[in-house]
Amino acid sequence: MIKINQQTIQLDDLSDYLTTKEQKDIVTKMVKSGEVFSFQTLSQFEFELLFRTKTLKAARDLNNSKVQFTTFTYAFCNRRYWDRLSNGGFLLKPNVRPSVAILDILKNGSLYAFDCSTGIAIVLYLATLYSIGSRRFDLLFNRLFLYDWQFNNPLRLTQKYGDDFIPGDIVHFNNPDVNPKESYWRAENVIFMSDDQYYGHGVGIKKASTILSFLDKKRRPNPRIPAYLMNLITRPVYQEFS
Repeated sequence: MIKINQQTIQLDDLSDYLTTKEQKDIVTKMVKSGEVFSFQTLSQFEFELLFRTKTLKAARDLNNSKVQFTTFTYAFCNRRYWDRLSNGGFLLKPNVRPSVAILDILKNGSLYAFDCSTGIAIVLYLATLYSIGSRRFDLLFNRLFLYDWQFNNPLRLTQKYGDDFIPGDIVHFNNPDVNPKESYWRAENVIFMSDDQYYGHGVGIKKASTILSFLDKKRRPNPRIPAYLMNLITRPVYQEFS
């Protein structure tokens, strides 16, 4: 359900604002969801819709780059823009524009390798850049740090339990019986793209069944629990930017 200024909104009410299939898909799922998506103003709704579509674009852009998958131990980056720290994180160099550095990951993908959680962080930073523009992005993220689930303010995340995924949401595959020799496949964090399509760094854009089959092959000998898609949704607090 969508509410704007405390008024329940139907899909037909937003027809003038929905010009692409992606937008219609997002709003249709929001309207049909048991969750209440509440906005004080129409502009807040429009910004979330924009950010979600840009998240899907960012996921496709990162998927089409030549970035590589690896663990924190072996992570590497373009030293022109980033300092690679001992924990495997990437810290923006002084006097480097954040927008230029984050876009370099797409431009020179072969110079980067990182884990799936850092991949999701990069998708969200790209989506933020696409949504608010380079000038504001550079002001807000002037000491950008890419590492695991650590995010620079004001990119704040919230979580809820449920399985009514909306395109642009971050969802999570769990693999509790992972082989200890490949413990980095204990989980896969992904962007929900559309009906049964998910993007995860290291697996690409795939159906849930394909990702589950891949993770099941990474389990220890004689496993008891198959990999599964969790009923957990993570998403940005969009109103921090609108």
